[in-house]
Amino acid sequence: MNYSFEYIDIILLAMIAGFIFLRLRGILGKKTGHEEDMASSFAHDFEFKKTSIKKEVYEFDDGAKKEFLNGAKIAYETIITSFASGKISEIKSLINKDIYHSFNEAIKERSVKQLKNETTFIGINSAEIKDHEQNNDLLEVSVNFVSEIITCIKDKDNKIVSGDPQKVKRVNDTWKFSRNIRSQNPNWQLIQTEA
Repeated sequence: MNYSFEYIDIILLAMIAGFIFLRLRGILGKKTGHEEDMASSFAHDFEFKKTSIKKEVYEFDDGAKKEFLNGAKIAYETIITSFASGKISEIKSLINKDIYHSFNEAIKERSVKQLKNETTFIGINSAEIKDHEQNNDLLEVSVNFVSEIITCIKDKDNKIVSGDPQKVKRVNDTWKFSRNIRSQNPNWQLIQTEA
């Protein structure tokens, strides 16, 4: 019997698997044993400077802005998809109590009316910091997001009430995130949304 083709197949498959592994590792990073969950991926430690009046001043340089925006984009997509699917308990650490309450009320209203939200998040076209400020110990950063989403609301009979399941919709949002520098929790939270 000739097993040479089987060995070539095995070697070829191993090379393909190795290539896929290296690509995934390059995109996702490697496991170091110090991984954090998604909520803590939006946590960032920034440097603070003491002034003569002993007030900590937040340093929001280009590096800090870039790191913040990376986390903000992940949070934006996660919050939108979790709200659409009605699973806001998964994002409780990313939103403040007021936002959580209004999201929860909207989800309850959908449930009472027996409406179903079908949302497909296509991607973020741009995310830019609109402004940032420090009010005592609170850091606040507003971000303009431009994204593409397919969304529609269906009733209990699966009839479309609003939206279009075939049309990509361009969405402009301004979200404000906040973080208390004195808090033990390093996560930023969504505190305000504007469409």
